[in-house]
Amino acid sequence: MSNIKKSIIGYFLFFLTIAFNAGLAVFLYSLIKDKDDLYVAVFLLFFIAYSSILCIVIDIIRRKFTVDKPVREIREATNKMAKGNFNIKLIPTLGHSNLNTYDLIKMDLNTLALELSKNEVLKTDFISNVSHEIKTPLAVIQNYAKVLESNDLDEQTRLKYLDSLQAACRKLSNLVTNILKLNKLENQDIIPEYKEFNLSESIINRILSFESLIENKNIELICDVEEDIVIYSEESYLEIIWNNLISNAIKFTDNNGTITIMLKKIGTDIIFTIKDSGCGIDAETGKHIFDKFYQGDTSHSKEGNGLGLALVKKVIDALGGKISIESEIGVGTTFVVELKEK
Repeated sequence: MSNIKKSIIGYFLFFLTIAFNAGLAVFLYSLIKDKDDLYVAVFLLFFIAYSSILCIVIDIIRRKFTVDKPVREIREATNKMAKGNFNIKLIPTLGHSNLNTYDLIKMDLNTLALELSKNEVLKTDFISNVSHEIKTPLAVIQNYAKVLESNDLDEQTRLKYLDSLQAACRKLSNLVTNILKLNKLENQDIIPEYKEFNLSESIINRILSFESLIENKNIELICDVEEDIVIYSEESYLEIIWNNLISNAIKFTDNNGTITIMLKKIGTDIIFTIKDSGCGIDAETGKHIFDKFYQGDTSHSKEGNGLGLALVKKVIDALGGKISIESEIGVGTTFVVELKEK
C-alpha cells in the first residue's frame, strides 16, 4: 500500500471520529434542548471536554505505536552504531509488504549497519595483517643485526646475512609503500594526471627492468606488443599494474618456464595479456586473488606481502578498466587487462 493511500485512510478515519462526535452532540442536544439553559450549557461543556479528551487519547495511542515506537527503535539503533555495535536488525512496524516512512528508514539503517559491520571486519583484518607483515621483516632485521655484532663471523657468512637484511628492508619498504598507495586510492587522495603517451614503449621499458630476474630463472619471454599504441591515461598508475603483474608472473614461474606478454588495440579498447606457465591457482583462490593480504600460494609468501594484486585492482577500477583471470593448477595463469584509449 502506498503512503498516499495510507494517508487518505488515516484522514478518513480521523474525519469519521470527528463526524461521530459531532453527530452524537447534535443528537444529545436535541434530547435536552427544551431543558433549563444552565443544564444545557453544563452538558455541552462536559461533552466538549469529553470529545477533546477522547481525541487526545486516540492521538496519544496512535503516536505511541506509529511515531514514538519506531522513533525510539531508530534512536536506539543509531546510538548502538555510534558506539561501534553494528549488530542491529530493525523490524518494520507494518511488515515488509506495507512499509511507511519510518519502516523505510529502518530498512536503510539495517543496510547501513550491515555495510559498516563488513567494513569493520575488513579494517580489523587489515590492521591485523599489517601488524603481522611488519613484524616479520622487523624480526629478521633485529635477529640478523644482532648476529652481525659477533666478531667470529667469516666474510662470506657476513655478506649472506647482509643480503638477508637488505631483502628484509626492501620487503618492509615495499609493504609501507603499497599500504600508502592503497590508502590514497581508497580515500581518493590521489588526483590522476592524465596525458597522452606511448603505451607500447612504456610496457617494453617495464619488461626490460625485469630482464635480470628473467635471465636468472632462464625464463623464455615471448612478447607480442603492437607498436605505437597511444593512450590518454595516468602513466604512473599503469606502471603499478605492469610492475605487479610482470613481477608476479616471474615469481610464480619455475626455472626454464615461459611468460607471454601481449598488447593489442581493438577499436577503442586496449588489451594487455600476460600468461605464465607457473603453478596456477584453484577456483577458490581465484575468488580472493584481489583481496588485501591474500596469498593463495604460501610457498612464495616470503617474496610478497599480498598487496600487489589488491593495488592493481584498485588502480584499474580508478581508471575505469577491467581485469580478469584464468588459471589452472599445474598449467599456469593468465591475466587480461582491458583499458579504454581515452
